[in-house]
Amino acid sequence: MSQPSQQIAAAAALRGPAKLAAVTSLIEKLSKDLASANLSPQQRDSALEELKIYGRDPQNADPIFTKEGIGMLARYALDSSSSTTSRNALRVLCNALLLKEETRQVFVDLGYGDKLCDKLQSDSYDDEFLVSRILFLTTYGTDLNLTELIDKHHLADAINKHLGRHATGRASGSPVTNPMEDMALTETLKLLFNITHHCKDRVSAFTAAIPHIVTLLCKGSFQVQKPLEPPTGQLIHALLNLDISAEEVQQSLFPQSNPSVLADRLIDLLSTSTEVYENGDLEPSITPLVSVIRGVHEHAPVDVKKSIRSKLLPTEEDRNEVLGRTSTLPSWLLKNSTNPLTPQLREIISNLFFDMSDKDASKFVENVGYGFASGFLFNRNLPVPDNASEAFSPATGGPSRPVNPITGQFLDAERHPEEAKMTDAEKEREAERLLRANGVISAENPVRTAVQEGRFEELPDDYKEDSD
Repeated sequence: MSQPSQQIAAAAALRGPAKLAAVTSLIEKLSKDLASANLSPQQRDSALEELKIYGRDPQNADPIFTKEGIGMLARYALDSSSSTTSRNALRVLCNALLLKEETRQVFVDLGYGDKLCDKLQSDSYDDEFLVSRILFLTTYGTDLNLTELIDKHHLADAINKHLGRHATGRASGSPVTNPMEDMALTETLKLLFNITHHCKDRVSAFTAAIPHIVTLLCKGSFQVQKPLEPPTGQLIHALLNLDISAEEVQQSLFPQSNPSVLADRLIDLLSTSTEVYENGDLEPSITPLVSVIRGVHEHAPVDVKKSIRSKLLPTEEDRNEVLGRTSTLPSWLLKNSTNPLTPQLREIISNLFFDMSDKDASKFVENVGYGFASGFLFNRNLPVPDNASEAFSPATGGPSRPVNPITGQFLDAERHPEEAKMTDAEKEREAERLLRANGVISAENPVRTAVQEGRFEELPDDYKEDSD
């Protein structure tokens, strides 16, 4: 085992006061090196590597998380001429900012935002990953001035450039050999989402990223166990805040050669996601995807709208059962439009169905049935159609066969359970009830009447009828 490897192994084993003493010694040694450069490059990098091991657990590593410790690391990370030293320090910083939230404002106060943006211009996936993560972490609980970083230090340009580089690589079909590539892409997308969430007045600076995101979604092939794992889920999230209505990106969203390519990809992701995500994962995973599908539908050309609706609205096959009872994607959407465990998802699904009904209440009822439509319309103070049968009339473009307006099922496909056979006494009572209810007879059962009027006398057990 080499000497650096032995030092790292020894560092991983230290605990308690011994660890604290080792961390204190390293911080002092590295701080002195900044003043007098008395360490060789190998010694400097070895010390930072060892400090990274200690910094993975904040217990007994307090000097790393002080103002002096963060300041020392920032200088190595962003002032060093050595890319290796810089990355070693960036890694320690990433861990520190992740583990101790208060260090994020300490770092922001040092005023290194401009140098982070400069560092983000690097073509290295390692630099992209590390700098994007630091910037991402500093969007939580700090007063970082994102607007200034965009306007004065080209933060949006750097992010757009990285996404373009990733898109070009994926579109070429070349195999991914660097494991940092997808990790860097994920961090950049997370950063993009937070910036566009917190800095809405600068969203237009990232419109140029939309074609790259579409390329990555449609042509990227990522090794994931579930369809919305990183970076795919982050690509979806990134589109949530971007302006997909911008005229300059319509050709990217709906290319002339295949206008439905993005919509089809999103719906395919939705279809496969419904098979693997359970209730606890639906809200964070599938809600953003349905929201993006809704946005794409809103801005899509007529033919693409028709294509989306053909895949997501209930079909004639679905209407052979009560709507929401089959195993199709439209049924899954309908069932989850009333899912009490996913309030955001059910809201966005209902809005999507309403949009696909041209925001017309009658069409909405026709598409999903009164059962699913009534609550949505009521909550928005929208009038429910007075005549359900008209909403489902073939003459108005409704289904080709008569439909139950409540369930959305074809009437001729409804199955009624056979009623249990009644005894003669039950039949008599039911017939009497119906006759009275309809005013056909007014007389009560004579025996019942006699009992009620006191004219019925119970005879004793030894009673013998007199003979003539």
